[in-house]
Amino acid sequence: METLSHLAHGFSVAFTPVNLMWCLLGTTLGTAIGVLPGLGPALTIALLLPITYQVAPEASFILFAGIYYGAMYGGSTTSILLNTPGESATIVTALEGNRMARSGRGGAALATSAIGSFVAGTLGTLGVAFLAPVVVKFALSFGPAEYFSLMVLAFITVSAVLGSSSVRGLTSLFVGFVIGMIGVDLQTGQPRFTFGMSQLLDGVDVIVVAVGLFAVGETFYMASRRYAGKDEIVPLKGSLYMTAAEWARSWKAWLRGALLGFPIGALPAGGAEIPTFLSYAIEKKLSKHKEEFGTVGAIEGVAGPEAANNASAAGVLVPMLTLGLPTSATAAIMLSAFQSYGINPGPMLFMTQANLVWGLIASLFIANIILVILNLPLIGLWVRLLKIPAPQLYAGILVFATVGTYGISQSPTDLVILYLLGGAGFLMRRFDFPTAPVIIGMILWPLAETQFRRAMTISNGDWSVFYKHPLSLTLLTLAFIGLIGPHIYAYVERRRLRGPEHVPGDA
Repeated sequence: METLSHLAHGFSVAFTPVNLMWCLLGTTLGTAIGVLPGLGPALTIALLLPITYQVAPEASFILFAGIYYGAMYGGSTTSILLNTPGESATIVTALEGNRMARSGRGGAALATSAIGSFVAGTLGTLGVAFLAPVVVKFALSFGPAEYFSLMVLAFITVSAVLGSSSVRGLTSLFVGFVIGMIGVDLQTGQPRFTFGMSQLLDGVDVIVVAVGLFAVGETFYMASRRYAGKDEIVPLKGSLYMTAAEWARSWKAWLRGALLGFPIGALPAGGAEIPTFLSYAIEKKLSKHKEEFGTVGAIEGVAGPEAANNASAAGVLVPMLTLGLPTSATAAIMLSAFQSYGINPGPMLFMTQANLVWGLIASLFIANIILVILNLPLIGLWVRLLKIPAPQLYAGILVFATVGTYGISQSPTDLVILYLLGGAGFLMRRFDFPTAPVIIGMILWPLAETQFRRAMTISNGDWSVFYKHPLSLTLLTLAFIGLIGPHIYAYVERRRLRGPEHVPGDA
C-alpha cells in the first residue's frame, strides 16, 4: 500500500502539463533515434546532458527516460526492415524479424514488437516500483566496507559484460579510473594528474567525457564506416494488425520474455544482451513451428527477445536508483546527469528526492502508452527517417555536441578535451574496446576510493575489515568468480571439445 501511495504521488508529478510535454518529447525523439542505425539512447542522452544546467531535475529525467524507452522501441524497426541492429540488444530481433519482413510479414513483426515492448515495459516498470523499495531497505545495511566491495563487484562484472573480452573491458575501466582522479584530492588537498593546468583542478566534467566518447567518438566511427556497405530497406507489406493465430503465438512469448529480462537487467552484471539471446533460445525450443526459424521467420523469435529487451531496460534502473550502480552505457550517462545536479543515487534517494524518483517511475508508465500510439500508426513516418543523408546527420551531431559542451562553462579547454576524447572514443570503437566502462570507472572510482578510505579509517588500517564482514566477503568472492569464472569455463569447454587425448601405444 505504501508503494501504491508513492506511485499516486508520482503520477501527480508526471501528469503536470510541463512534464507530460517532456515525456512526449523524449519518447518521440527516442523513437526517431532508435530508428536511425548506429545511433542509440546513450549517444542521444549524452548529447542532451547540457540541458541539466537549464531545467528542473524531474523534467530532465522524464525526458531521458522517454528517450531510453523510445529507443528500445525504435530499434526494432531498423532491425526488422533494414537488418541493421541499432544496439547489441536488438541483434536477436533482426534474426527472425528481417526474415518475416522479406517474406511479406513485416507488419506483423513490427506489431508484435511494439505490443510486446508495451507489455514488457509495463511489467518491468511495475517491477521497478515494487522491487526498488525492497532493495533500498537491504542497501541501508551496507557500511563502507560493503559499499567498496559492491563497487568492486560492479567494476568486474560490468567490464566483463560490456566488453568483447574482460581484458578490454578492464582496460577501459582503468582509463575511467585515471580520468576520475584528475583534480584536487578532497582528503589531502593535493592536485592529481593536472599537469600544472589550473583548468583541470576541478577535474574533467563528466558531461564533457560522456559527449566526447559517445557522441563525437561514435559519430567519427559511423562516418568512417559509411562506405562499408549499402543496406537495403525491405518495403513494408501487409497490415500492421496480427491475426488471431499470431496473437496466440505471441502473448506467451511476451510474458516469458518480460519475466526473463527484468531480473537479469536488475542484476549488477545485468544488461539486455543475455536475456534477449536466452529468450530466443527458449522460444525456439518451445515453439511448435520450429521450421520457420531461420527460414521465413518465426513470430515468437521476435516477440520474446523484444519483450526481454524492454523488460531488462526497466530492470537496469533498479541498481542505478537504489545503489548508484550503472550496468549499461545509458545508465552510466544518466548517472552522470544525477551528478550534474549534485544528486547521488543510492538508498537515501527515495527519501530525499521522492518527487524525482516516483515522478520518473510514473512517467515510464505514461511513456509506454505514448509509445504504442506513436509506433503502430506512424511507422511509415519513422521509416522515412532512414533517408536522411548521412553527412548532414553526422554534421548536426557534431554541431550540437560542440555548442552544448561550450555552453557548460564557456571554456575552450573543454572543447579541446571533447575532441581529444572523441578521437579516443573512435579508436576504442575501431579496436573493439567498450566505452561505457570509462564512464562507469570515472563516476564510481571517486566514490569507491572514499568508501575504501572510510573503511580503513574505521578499522585503524586493518585490511581484514573487507573479509571479516560476511556481506563484504560474499561480494568480493562473487567479484573474484566473475573475473576468473569465464576463463575457467572457456578452458573446460576447449578440453571437452578436444576430447580425450590419445596415448601412444594404446589400442
